Amino acid sequence: MSERIPARIVETIDPQRPIRLTPAQAGGTIHTRSFSGLFRSLRLGGAGLLIVLFFATAWLDWNGQQAVLWDLGSGKIHLFALTLWPQDFVLISATLIIAAFGLFFITVLAGRVWCGYTCPQSVWTWMFMWVEKTIEGERNQRIKLAAAPWSVGKLLRRSAKHGLWLLLSGATALTFVGYLTPIRELSSALLSLELEYATSFWLVFFSVLTYLNAGWMREQVCLHMCPYARFQSVMFDQNTLNVAYDSRRGEGRGARKKDSDYRAEGLGDCIDCTLCVQVCPTGIDIRDGLQLGCISCGACIDACDSVMDKMNYPRGLVRYASENSLAGGKTQVLRPRLLGYATTLTVMIGALIWALNARTEVSLDVAKDRTMFRENSQGQIENSYNLKVINKTQQPQRYALSLDDGARFQLQGAEVLQLAAGEMRNVAVSVALLGAPAAHSPEQLRFHLRDTNDVDSAVSTVSTFVAPRQR
Repeated sequence: MSERIPARIVETIDPQRPIRLTPAQAGGTIHTRSFSGLFRSLRLGGAGLLIVLFFATAWLDWNGQQAVLWDLGSGKIHLFALTLWPQDFVLISATLIIAAFGLFFITVLAGRVWCGYTCPQSVWTWMFMWVEKTIEGERNQRIKLAAAPWSVGKLLRRSAKHGLWLLLSGATALTFVGYLTPIRELSSALLSLELEYATSFWLVFFSVLTYLNAGWMREQVCLHMCPYARFQSVMFDQNTLNVAYDSRRGEGRGARKKDSDYRAEGLGDCIDCTLCVQVCPTGIDIRDGLQLGCISCGACIDACDSVMDKMNYPRGLVRYASENSLAGGKTQVLRPRLLGYATTLTVMIGALIWALNARTEVSLDVAKDRTMFRENSQGQIENSYNLKVINKTQQPQRYALSLDDGARFQLQGAEVLQLAAGEMRNVAVSVALLGAPAAHSPEQLRFHLRDTNDVDSAVSTVSTFVAPRQR
């Protein structure tokens, strides 16, 4: 008896359906095909709005100054009529937390639609791809040009493409830095070649970064560098809407005549035209299932729907769907996790609005002088204080300074302060004790500061008054 186990060769690859690598699997540049459709229009609208807001907002003025500016020198953030100071850091942090939870909410509801419609990396990549298509032609023309040997025509096309890429990158860098440095001063310094070394470095840095990310790396940023692509998978559930291929309806794939009885041939609705792959900006095949590289842009939906229309098949072979709906169930939109995010968002947004409304437009800090006390010419005990007053508004303001206990203490120094818009001033004052010292020392002393035109804008700060003890 032989000890050899009988074996037979099993063909795992169907010779009728050879293996086809997707553009992402094959490597190299991904050349996308032009298409049209509902989701492309929505994407163009979102991307166009983002581009207009980004480039135009930096040039808007408000009350004689740049409307949106993060002044790194002073640490102040100007947002139209609102000015945030370093003391308002908690409000800035709260805004970032709200933005993060908003992203979580959208991800749980509809997957990576942020990536597919309004992510700056995607938007700028599409802008660069549009330039590429305009200069080098449609997909097949670009593929032929890439494979062709170098010639004068190829050199001119490539030079024009990269020149426009660099121009867009420079404009992007100038605008971005213009939100940190007044953009009009920055532009004038750039035109006169009088830029500071630090400013020049950041302009070059962001230009190169934009050029590489949007022009060369493109989908590689989404696939390998973006952290959102990594943690988003833990937020998906069976009711999350994703771009999905309905395999129950589409398989088996295969070519057929338009009016043929393809069901009798054992075919599904998918004609295996690969248009869904050709239009994908990350070069994946959505028919392979949910993948890390899918950014939910809906390009494959538009492409597939156009094919279904030509074949007189129902739309939706590729669509936004949940795992439950693909399995024949029903998508549960209102589920505990989504409601939890929505509730948290509502509470945080409400708290932020309340904090902004309750935020005082003037700041008062009091620091007692190191000298404990002294006796003035009238024989009164005096304490010295350094006051830091900040006008957080964008208009000149007049403030009245007073003490809480005017019967026992007398303020000596400026009682009316005139501050310019956004001015921070240090004021030295002294406080005299009018009567005999208290049995205990130090005593609590409260300073008040109010806008002379707005009684409700008063702020107060507590300090101490030190006097010799009575024996």
